[in-house]
Amino acid sequence: MTPLLRQLISPLLWLSPALAWASAGDGERLDLTAHWVGFAALALFGLAYALVMAEEFTHLRKSKPVILAAGIIWALIGSVYTAHGMNHATEMAVRHNLLEYAELMLFLLVAMTYINAMSERNVFEALRSWLIEKGYGLRKLFWITGVLAFFISPVADNLTTALLMCAVVMAVGGDNAKFVLLACINIVVAANAGGAFSPFGDITTLMVWQKEIQTAQGMVGFGSFFALFIPALVNWLVPAAIMSTRVPNIPPLGGGHAVVMKRGAKRIIALFLLTIATAISFHNFINLPPVIGMLTGLAYLQFFGYYLKKTVHFEYGMTSRQFRTEINHDDSMGGLQAFNVFNKIARAEWDTLLFFYGVVLCVGGLGFIGYLAMASELMYGDWGATNANVAIGILSAIVDNIPVMFAVLTMMPEMSLGQWLLVTLTAGVGGSLLSIGSAAGVALMGQARGRYTFVGHLKWAPVIALGYAASIATHMWINSAMF
Repeated sequence: MTPLLRQLISPLLWLSPALAWASAGDGERLDLTAHWVGFAALALFGLAYALVMAEEFTHLRKSKPVILAAGIIWALIGSVYTAHGMNHATEMAVRHNLLEYAELMLFLLVAMTYINAMSERNVFEALRSWLIEKGYGLRKLFWITGVLAFFISPVADNLTTALLMCAVVMAVGGDNAKFVLLACINIVVAANAGGAFSPFGDITTLMVWQKEIQTAQGMVGFGSFFALFIPALVNWLVPAAIMSTRVPNIPPLGGGHAVVMKRGAKRIIALFLLTIATAISFHNFINLPPVIGMLTGLAYLQFFGYYLKKTVHFEYGMTSRQFRTEINHDDSMGGLQAFNVFNKIARAEWDTLLFFYGVVLCVGGLGFIGYLAMASELMYGDWGATNANVAIGILSAIVDNIPVMFAVLTMMPEMSLGQWLLVTLTAGVGGSLLSIGSAAGVALMGQARGRYTFVGHLKWAPVIALGYAASIATHMWINSAMF
């Protein structure tokens, strides 16, 4: 910053008399919680998140406001620190947040690439058509889609799982609005609950696993999350059992045609499972970040994709020379494309990944200002860990669970293993209380527009809340030794 510019902005940066040193030494920070920059940062984040919540109506991609807010927040913080001669403090803080984001982003990118590859090979379409062909009654289909959502979401993400199951419901539900509404609510609750007991099922569980949190009872490791299986199951079963009594027990409309998976689909599923095993092994046995194992697994897919590309003629019963001849001379064959893994990477949910960047940087900025320390002292100091963690889940129904969980991990309160699992559970399933509380709910409002709505979901919120309370009680009972 030039001397002239510093002279111009320095009076503005000192307008607040509350500006003080937060700590000394290498971790030296300024307390900006009562400074105008702090208030401006809160306002920016609030405005950005209001735009995120209004995405359904404005059609403004959710990544745009949070990315802009992140840049402005850190620019304001950097200006204050530079004016005080602390030129490298903000740089180090931003780099720390970027490292955390990079690990999670690359992990999710690999998972999304595998999901897109399986989708391109018709894995999910084949499952959907198989369920439709069976001709199950609507009540049985209600339970089948719920069970599948619960058990698929721990491996795939809850968003993909919900969209797949909703496609089945829409295909057989037709104009039966009551069935579609109840089935979609059931899918959202089941997908969010299933994602809560696996590090791969939700971004929040992945964040906790990669953080390598140490407690008095040991580390929150990969196996720890499976202690949440029964509480998560209770979270889904309680509302599902009540809602199922209102599902009309009539035959579905049926329809559709059989879909056959493309060549290599089963091997890609096996490679995805091998990739997950690699990530777990890298983390548990040789103490490497799980993302290294996931990126290694991406290489498995790349090599297999090369094989599929070189042998694409097998899919059409031709020799390599015949295939090339047909492509060159038959215009109807010109649209054929061999498997290309980079197309699957390009089709990743980049809006979600960039939204995650904005959230991490925004929340990181608020934490650097000092607000998260204040919140931690209030919630975990005054309220107690249990009450705070239950409140975190309720908050995640209004605000996306990603910033909520990142805020908790930035606070890093001293908690037992049981309490860390409790906040993982509540942040994961709390979003089911409202349709806007999770990515699965928001996506289904668009997919089943007019039949699965915010108000329709809200009518069943008390039943979902009963499951939420039951899951917390179950966890505190069966995992009492962890507290």
